[in-house]
Amino acid sequence: MAQEPMKPEKTQIRRAPAHRPGRRGVLKAAGAVGAAAVGSATVLTSRDTASAAIASLPTGSYRIDVHCHLLPDFYRESLDSAGITDIGGRPIPDWSPELAVNFMNRYGIQTQVVSVSEPGVEHLTTSDARLEMARRLNDFMSEDLVHTNSAELAKRFGGFAVLPLSDIEDSDDVQNAVTEVKRALGELKLDGIGIFSSYHGVYLGDPLLDPLMKALDDLGAMVFIHPVTPQHAPDLGLPTFLYEFTFDTTRALVNMLYKNTYVHYPRIRWIGAHAGGTLPFLSYRTSLLYSKTVGLAQTLGLDRLDDANVLYRKLFFDTALSPAPQSMKSTRELAGVGHIMFASDWPFTAELFPAAGDPAPQLDETFSTAERLRVERGNALVQLPRVAARLKR
Repeated sequence: MAQEPMKPEKTQIRRAPAHRPGRRGVLKAAGAVGAAAVGSATVLTSRDTASAAIASLPTGSYRIDVHCHLLPDFYRESLDSAGITDIGGRPIPDWSPELAVNFMNRYGIQTQVVSVSEPGVEHLTTSDARLEMARRLNDFMSEDLVHTNSAELAKRFGGFAVLPLSDIEDSDDVQNAVTEVKRALGELKLDGIGIFSSYHGVYLGDPLLDPLMKALDDLGAMVFIHPVTPQHAPDLGLPTFLYEFTFDTTRALVNMLYKNTYVHYPRIRWIGAHAGGTLPFLSYRTSLLYSKTVGLAQTLGLDRLDDANVLYRKLFFDTALSPAPQSMKSTRELAGVGHIMFASDWPFTAELFPAAGDPAPQLDETFSTAERLRVERGNALVQLPRVAARLKR
């Protein structure tokens, strides 16, 4: 059954003078309050009242984190057996549900929607082994986190299922992925699907993945794209997560444009990790050859005829490792506030969060307070209706 977006719940907002942008920012926030996806705020009664206080961010845990990872012990043991000790050039971090809840409590996060980072199940050598591990991970995600009976963990987790993919040219892998999509969204009632930007050099958009794309489209799935270290990446002596991850996400998103994935499978909702890699900055350039009409329209500055950007604009993006204005302003320009969601990339980013409090204060440089509420909570509630339903119980 397709997962239709739903209207978000309301959250009470504490008034405080903590966030005071200039006149333009105050008026902008006031105009956006009525359309904000979460909560209510004091609307300025006079456009000249620039010094009036606006709504502050809520107290307590309200954020929804759409990009974070799980590493249960049985999965870590599987990685160890394959000799894998680092991911993206970084040591594999500690993880447990209790550590995750502690992190959430420190940074005002109500729910983490967890997924599996690289290598997923690619380190396993047979399609049967990959299917078994993917099913085990998804069962754990559903039973021990998302639909747990534990009072301490209830409502604290959502989940993007892992797929048993590695060899895209192996029809067994692709068919197993189709079967697991249906099981994960149907039987396990997870919130969406996690997929990688590429698998051994085969990128999203490749026709070999068409059966999987059809299954995802039929279900109206939210699909979270996580990058991987690409094949034959140049060795600059730096961790690949710093730059190669962003480039691989960009390759996948651009390839799907030119392979017409967005057109052929319009009901799939895509989230590009890390603000879509470099796509927001390169959206103009990368769409110049999409069609002669688009290229001419962009050259002439006729944005309304820019079909490629219309397609890109339908994508969703997260803030993981990208909350600074250099990333967010470009992402906002491409997709709009309603297509950006908060993310931490924890536990791989644990050392970047040394103290409790606001996990992404840089967002204030791009978004008003009302807009931050949409980014940090409201947009996820709309696009992940099962998360919203669980939080209402």
